[in-house]
Amino acid sequence: MNVTLAVKQYVSKMIEDSGPGMKVLLMDRETTSIVSVVYTQSEILQKEVYLFERIDSQNRDNMKHLKAICFLRPTKENVEHLIQELRRPKYSVYFIYFSNVISKSEIKALAEADEQEVVAEVQEFYGDFIAVNPHLFSLNLQGVARGRSWEPSMLSRCTQGLTSVLLALKKCPMIRYQLSSDMSKRLAESVKQIITKEYELFDFRKTEVPPLLLILDRSDDAITPLLNQWTYQAMVHELLGLNNNRIDLSRVPGISKDLKEVVLSAENDEFYANNLYLNFGEIGTNIKNLMEDFQKKKPKEQQKLESITDMKAFVDNYPQFKKMSGTVSKHVTVVGELSRLVSERQLMEVSEVEQELSCQNDHSNAQQSVRRLLQNPRLSELDAVRLVMLYALRYERHSSSVLPALMDELSRRGVSERHRRMVKSVVEYGGKRVRGSDLVTPTDAVAITKQFFKGLKGVENVYTQHQPLIHDTLDQLIKGRLKDSQFPYLGASSLRDRPQDIMVFLIGGATYEEALTVYNLNRSTPGVRIVLGGSSIHNTKSFLEEVMSTASHSADRAQGSGRPGNRR
Repeated sequence: MNVTLAVKQYVSKMIEDSGPGMKVLLMDRETTSIVSVVYTQSEILQKEVYLFERIDSQNRDNMKHLKAICFLRPTKENVEHLIQELRRPKYSVYFIYFSNVISKSEIKALAEADEQEVVAEVQEFYGDFIAVNPHLFSLNLQGVARGRSWEPSMLSRCTQGLTSVLLALKKCPMIRYQLSSDMSKRLAESVKQIITKEYELFDFRKTEVPPLLLILDRSDDAITPLLNQWTYQAMVHELLGLNNNRIDLSRVPGISKDLKEVVLSAENDEFYANNLYLNFGEIGTNIKNLMEDFQKKKPKEQQKLESITDMKAFVDNYPQFKKMSGTVSKHVTVVGELSRLVSERQLMEVSEVEQELSCQNDHSNAQQSVRRLLQNPRLSELDAVRLVMLYALRYERHSSSVLPALMDELSRRGVSERHRRMVKSVVEYGGKRVRGSDLVTPTDAVAITKQFFKGLKGVENVYTQHQPLIHDTLDQLIKGRLKDSQFPYLGASSLRDRPQDIMVFLIGGATYEEALTVYNLNRSTPGVRIVLGGSSIHNTKSFLEEVMSTASHSADRAQGSGRPGNRR
């Protein structure tokens, strides 16, 4: 169950199937991202692919000496672009691969356009998702909801993305969904419909225990995407923003030209792969070791290149040295910038209060801590607002709630009205009225005991006490204790054995903290393989955009002309 490997194998097979000779890879906006996340340009160049083009680019040259490998999403626009391309072909031969199921009528339209008979092959290769880590995928979608209902185009895109993951991993699963979320049920039904319609594609070898697809809603846990992070990948995304493995460092003070945009990919960066899930303190030590190692291997300035053998040894080692030099400067820059932001925004103090709000049940202490930090002039606007949001979610119905006073404090600090409005929007999005599960207060005796003992033992790290809700959900699922009354099966059959292959999808976006949870569960639970996916991968900023887009749709509907809502 490795989504990165699945996409890599598809891309390799496309290139191999086209045979020897020079090739152009013709893609659309989305498939460009899908490929670039799993392969570097230099890796693909080694496979005789010398040109990368977009199907929608108007000014491509005729190059009849090149074979074209087309990897495209099966959208109407792409089919139309292909029809135009085949009527006036720019390349000698075309190998066409769609990232999802394409209709017979569209295949017919392509065949009719191929008057010069340049198409050698048309196939479906199901890489219709972004493989972020081996156990994590994203669909890169923002604003999937209108209030509590689907944005129609997004339901269709999520269905396609999810079914393509199932086909890529060769799984025909049983489906469970979160009952409290109408959107979860709609997506579960939509995926089931495709499995039924394309039953021949899903006719995989039966396993003893059927795989399971679990569909959840982000609104059940609005706390996780609001927290500051302290492991490398999550921290980079929270503070700098990771977009298809790329980080924009152009705003970093004194940044050199070649480091304005850097790529962090665990596939081709050993240091990153080894440090993805380590905390900030460990990364600092490892960066120091990397630097020392680099210094030892660095060629001496006065190194004499007297003999041919000396020169040959230098040239042989130079690419390796150059690569290491690039790795060192990249990570030193990234970690240096993270360090600067942590100190400038006083994130250790902020994070301590965030963890207190999300993990402890002491209202008096919590409100004092939030008030104290709101007095701090160095606190950024975003951090001030997120603390009040966490307080609002945590103590929403507390008899002594001081939320109005905290909102006044935000006004006094000069926090923009847009940010202040977000506090109410977050509570509407993920407050008690909406949640199907008990996010913050354990109710049963076992959970209370567990929390009590956790408190007694003390916590190794005050900044990483929080466990996302998905941890408990998956833990219950693996132990066979996840309640059917809250997470029903779609259809009559249910799973009697402990599940082995589990795919979890979060409508409204997943986070790197949840990806870390899944990574740890995979390591600690032999025989269980879990893959996590989301409509996107959030940091606090993108999550708040998602919340505001949902809220604005709700407001539009509320102000509509009295038409009934389209909830089912």
